[in-house]
Amino acid sequence: MKKNIHISLKGGERIYINGAVLRVDRKVSIEFLNDVTFLLENHVILAEEAKTPLKAHYFIAQTMLIDPTGAAAARDMFARSHALLMSTFEATEVRAGLEVARSLVEKDKVFEALKAIRALFPLEDRILTRHASDQSQQTRVASCR
Repeated sequence: MKKNIHISLKGGERIYINGAVLRVDRKVSIEFLNDVTFLLENHVILAEEAKTPLKAHYFIAQTMLIDPTGAAAARDMFARSHALLMSTFEATEVRAGLEVARSLVEKDKVFEALKAIRALFPLEDRILTRHASDQSQQTRVASCR
């Protein structure tokens, strides 16, 4: 049996519980007495925010928690996304983190997988910034010829 979970929310904050979205109107504390699938608002990425490969991957994984009725389709999409990311990223640390996330999803530990993916965001930012800088430099060199 799992330990009870206590959560405090601020007024106006949202929580996603078993596919339902709740917004509280004032500061409140909640105690979950049984197993529940939930995400706090600050852990949720909106579709329009999923603009990078890893954020899109995170969005797919979070769908498993937010929309339990679509979880099977999200799992299939997660597996396809994982394969694409593994063939795209060369960075060992990113690839290792993606493998951890995949393993956690397979064990139905999606919340922990989200944490593993979120931890990769700074690495992705550095890779994308470096790539954009390299592309810009190549464009400048090509235009000087």
